[in-house]
Amino acid sequence: MTAQYGLRRYRVSHVTRYSYDDVLEACYNRGLLRPRETPTQRVLATELVATPESDLLTTHLDYFGNHSVYLETRAPTSELTVAATSVVEVDWAVPDLAALDAWTVAEAADSIAAGADPVELAEFTLPSPLIAIGPKLRGYSAEALGPDRPLGAAVAALLHKIHSDFSYRQGATSVKTTLAELLELRQGVCQDFAHLAVGCLRAAGLPARYVSGYLETAPPPGKEKLRGADATHAWASVLTPGGDWLDLDPTNDNFADSRYIVTAWGRDFSDVSPLRGVVFTEAGGSDLSVEVDVEPLALDDQAPGSGPQLLPEV
Repeated sequence: MTAQYGLRRYRVSHVTRYSYDDVLEACYNRGLLRPRETPTQRVLATELVATPESDLLTTHLDYFGNHSVYLETRAPTSELTVAATSVVEVDWAVPDLAALDAWTVAEAADSIAAGADPVELAEFTLPSPLIAIGPKLRGYSAEALGPDRPLGAAVAALLHKIHSDFSYRQGATSVKTTLAELLELRQGVCQDFAHLAVGCLRAAGLPARYVSGYLETAPPPGKEKLRGADATHAWASVLTPGGDWLDLDPTNDNFADSRYIVTAWGRDFSDVSPLRGVVFTEAGGSDLSVEVDVEPLALDDQAPGSGPQLLPEV
């Protein structure tokens, strides 16, 4: 278990390409493509290059403290590419579940409610646009997160339960799939399982947020890692007594370790979409492709140099 912890360095490349069968007159995009500074990671360098070059590129911190970039492109084109590259150092600590067992789930919820910021408590405990808390969800949550169960054991049980109860299948769900429908389908992708974990934790009275980022993956034994074969990833994070957050990944049955790179967090996916926007075109057809690479680096490797549109610090 501890082999995946300790200081690591990565270069993360995220390339989004939009292609149209007619001229794209203008495009306005907002994205969360730069990893954020957290207690577990440090951003050494980051750059974003748009092709064609953006007429306007600005950045700011959004409501949740994520790095948000705005790109405005008015040059006629049939293809738009947005390439983000960052170098980050990651160092997660091994979670101390035994220490969390000092509280039951109910005691933890009461302790957090008494000491947390009321606004943050409401944001991450109440339902959100993609996480409705209904009877089916409450029933499923109670199977792992019973109020009298030790907190550490309960969170671990939820992690293992979702991983064992659901199968990973792309295309089985969409952004419109509700948690009640997911509980019937018993299959989905990381976004679904993160939403389910967050919903279960909130149903038990524990503040939880949706985390978007990347995960270092390994190729099959004897195979080389394919360029662009990685993907964005999503998992859940729960607030614990004392104010620390514990990140859990039900898709892979893991607590977050030093393979996990955080880009953004929010109430659910609707707060942290990597790239979204509006286009003006007469095109009847379009194609979207995304290539992601998470490349391990030696700790003495240099960060990438400044690109033509280096993201400014905010």
